[in-house]
Amino acid sequence: MAYLGRKTVAGRRYYYLEESLRLNGTVQKRERFVGEKLPPDIGELKLRFSREVRSELLYPRLDMIKKAFASEERSLPDPVREKSLRAFAVRFTYDTNRIEGSTLSLRETAELLEAGITPARKAISDVKEAESHWRVFREVLGTRRDLSLRLVLYWHHRLFCDTKPDIAGKLRDYQVYISGVKYTPPSPVEVHPLMTEMLAWYNRNKSRLHPVEISASLHQRFESIHPFGDGNGRVGRLIMNSVLHRNGWPMLNIPYETRRGYYNALERSQTRRDEDVFVRWFIRRYLSENARFLPAGRR
Repeated sequence: MAYLGRKTVAGRRYYYLEESLRLNGTVQKRERFVGEKLPPDIGELKLRFSREVRSELLYPRLDMIKKAFASEERSLPDPVREKSLRAFAVRFTYDTNRIEGSTLSLRETAELLEAGITPARKAISDVKEAESHWRVFREVLGTRRDLSLRLVLYWHHRLFCDTKPDIAGKLRDYQVYISGVKYTPPSPVEVHPLMTEMLAWYNRNKSRLHPVEISASLHQRFESIHPFGDGNGRVGRLIMNSVLHRNGWPMLNIPYETRRGYYNALERSQTRRDEDVFVRWFIRRYLSENARFLPAGRR
């Protein structure tokens, strides 16, 4: 989010907005004069200014990524493209489940999903949830249905109907807490209205805001609502990638090894009630993960 500062010129105090972004090893700063008095909608003003700066400095890079990615996809033979997608699906399934406590290794996940080899001495729930995620993720990639509450509930049900049938596909009607963080999710009576509001926001903005920002904002909002008794992270990351894929962008995996930065960005955005904290982290991560699609001087 943009920084609100004050300057004194000729004995008069003025407010201004400042946004700083690090690009190619240098810090780019932008400022905007606000006035002698703070407007009542300063929060919205800061958010709009941050988006304008990102549109100038970051979104052209994101658009280069999409263009280069689309070009690469068109150039690949079908078997090679399918193999690449399967490799991403395996890695994504491993990492998204590992973040939530699965004991399967990456090799065990690959052997299970690609060769049908069930790992020995591993919890059957971990095996079934890996298989379920693999199937649901392939459905996500193939569906033409746009995001809706019904679709989110369906994904959750398909993920957990074999291992957690009592909560599968059901919004929670009880309070939940997130271990190790200061943020407390909303009360159960708020869950359905907040999910409805989140999806209404998506429908209002999906053609207006940048798709990468939409993906990040939806993920942050969904995780903050925490609408299910379990599996929120996995469903939230499916939502994130469904938006990216639907709009023709490379999908994003959150590696288990980098989960701390991901969790910290989510918690900071939640405790500050400022989703832009997570959006900024997400865009930086997205640019870093897809740097190979950028010209050397723009990475």
